[in-house]
Amino acid sequence: MTTLYEHAGGHGGLHRFITIFYNNLLSDPLLQPLFGVGRPTHIEHLTAFTAETFGGPDMFSREMGGFPSLIDAHRHLKITAEQRQRFIDLFMAAADGAGLPDDAPFRQALREHVEFGAEVAMRNSHAETDDQLHPLREVPKWDWPSPTP
Repeated sequence: MTTLYEHAGGHGGLHRFITIFYNNLLSDPLLQPLFGVGRPTHIEHLTAFTAETFGGPDMFSREMGGFPSLIDAHRHLKITAEQRQRFIDLFMAAADGAGLPDDAPFRQALREHVEFGAEVAMRNSHAETDDQLHPLREVPKWDWPSPTP
């Protein structure tokens, strides 16, 4: 079976998608304060994270700091529920803008992935101690949704 990574167009498709998404984040008045002026490596890191999550190469874990770097990046940001939702909305809109496949199973997996990831980030952004962090400590692996009976 084709992975979500392959279905999305591999590295090229995900990079195009993440570039659109990131540029929209930086121009959004609700989210821009979380990202500041941006970082030159953020698009590559987010592309590699998404690729690894969707069954592509594990470059994010091997070469870019892996999941511990995500925990560190979100610490003390105090992400609000409104910011979390805007992040999800911009993510899904960027999928349209980048021409990612629009079949229902893929879009469901994409939405579940970003909703879960944004929840983990929000929780970690409020953690004052390691015990308060979300228990996830490695890049999650996402797959196609299970068919409904």
